Amino acid sequence: MKNSRVLLGGAIIGAVTGLIAAMLLNRRAAKNESETAITAGEGLKLGVLVFGLLRAIASLGDD
Repeated sequence: MKNSRVLLGGAIIGAVTGLIAAMLLNRRAAKNESETAITAGEGLKLGVLVFGLLRAIASLGDD
C-alpha cells in the first residue's frame, strides 16, 4: 500500500511539473511570436538536466 502511495504521489508531482513547464514554454512562444518554443539544442540541454536530476534522486540515501 505504501509503495502505491509513493508512486501515485510521484506521478501527480510529475504531471503538475510537466503542466507548469508546458505553460511556461507556451508563454515563451507567444512572447516571441514563434511556433516552436524550444530549439533542438535547448531540448538536448533540458534532457541532460532532467537525466542528472533523476540520477541525483536515485542516489538519495546511498551514503
